Amino acid sequence: MYRIILFVLTFNVLTCNAQDPNRNNDSVVGGPCEGCEALLEYGNQSLGPVDTLPTFDLAEPQLLLHGTVYQADGESPAEGVIVYIYHTNREGRYPSKPKATGWATRHGYIRGWVKTDATGKYSFYTVRPGAYPRRNVPEHIHMTIKEEGLPPYYIDEIEFLDDEILTDRAKANRRNRAGTGLVMPTEESGILVIERDIFLGRNIPNYP
Repeated sequence: MYRIILFVLTFNVLTCNAQDPNRNNDSVVGGPCEGCEALLEYGNQSLGPVDTLPTFDLAEPQLLLHGTVYQADGESPAEGVIVYIYHTNREGRYPSKPKATGWATRHGYIRGWVKTDATGKYSFYTVRPGAYPRRNVPEHIHMTIKEEGLPPYYIDEIEFLDDEILTDRAKANRRNRAGTGLVMPTEESGILVIERDIFLGRNIPNYP
């Protein structure tokens, strides 16, 4: 009798999940991703293609991150894609505010969101992140994206080719999710500029 009851309960659960119209069957796009849901924490903000992070006018070196998001064909611009970034301060820490909630407690307040325009363009004004204290982890910027109809998924972090901590071995081991995240900064009008183009679906597991 116990086995019969267990079977019925299990069948009902599986049937309900299969018929639930709100269930996202693409939840494994990109593979497991702890913290990708932070992308959804922009709340009531009206997202545009440009965002300025909180420390841009308070620290140096200032940094402009920009690029183009392309559709899976690698040529057509992708409009309306949300790009979320977060990174450390110059001391290599993720500073959070006393009343922070959600993922802001771990990602800190140096984070921002944009939505690509009709040409697929996006830009962030921020500062260059610092390396983690007492660790051999290069300077980096975390990136998560969300396309319409898909859950958020992470792509390769941005890393700086002029960072002495970034070894040749580490470069060779990068997966190039949505294209390479390795960038070389150039200086323009006193601001470091890096370009990171994003190619939807490239090297993304289980991509539709």
